[in-house]
Amino acid sequence: MISIIKFAICDDEPLVVQELGGCLSSYMEEKQITSYAVSSFSSGRSLLEHGGFDVIFLDIQMERPNGMETARLLRRRGERGLLIFVTALREYVFDAFEVEAYDYLVKPLDGAHFRRTMDRALKLLEQRAAKVLVIRRGTGCEAVPLSDIVYCEVLGRKVHIHKRDGTVIDYYDRLEDLERRVDRRFFKCHRSYLVNLDYVRGCQSGQVTLPQSGTVPVSRLRERELTQAFLRRLKERGF
Repeated sequence: MISIIKFAICDDEPLVVQELGGCLSSYMEEKQITSYAVSSFSSGRSLLEHGGFDVIFLDIQMERPNGMETARLLRRRGERGLLIFVTALREYVFDAFEVEAYDYLVKPLDGAHFRRTMDRALKLLEQRAAKVLVIRRGTGCEAVPLSDIVYCEVLGRKVHIHKRDGTVIDYYDRLEDLERRVDRRFFKCHRSYLVNLDYVRGCQSGQVTLPQSGTVPVSRLRERELTQAFLRRLKERGF
């Protein structure tokens, strides 16, 4: 498990924030998990001023930006936390799919549904944390979670790893060797690029679209394979 699980609760109704916080506290106590932190926000705007959460409980009906708009902005800047919408309205379920929501809790909260959602969420967080890429640099090494890698680019004899926080790590390696060390979420879209399908937002005109308006090239002969791999990945993640 990751060292500390960071939760965010964003709802403009104080009673709902209190109820969710209580459910979360009871669940974590039941599971004997003490390494976690909970931050509460009364608006999407205040939530957007922060980041780096593992799980985000997000109300949809709020003043602008509402929950759905907030979710889009979070995804656009590369936030990969699990989005769990909490709302009295069921009709937003298809919009939730668009922003890769993890689950959809309907008010008033159902305790059994909440626990099932948390069971699945913690299991996924454990899986994410367990998968790392160990990079050797000089006499030292660094462990990089695969979920933090947006794409890898080879320049000369070095591989440059572009992470979701905007930082870049470079080290000596071949892209072919790196490809064998990562899992199925990565796709070689070009002879010099390996892209994490979890961050792909689309593909057109020979370019793969990534968060925050980033792009990487895709070979013409690989566009069809990329689309198939992207759809397969969505299915694996339950979308």
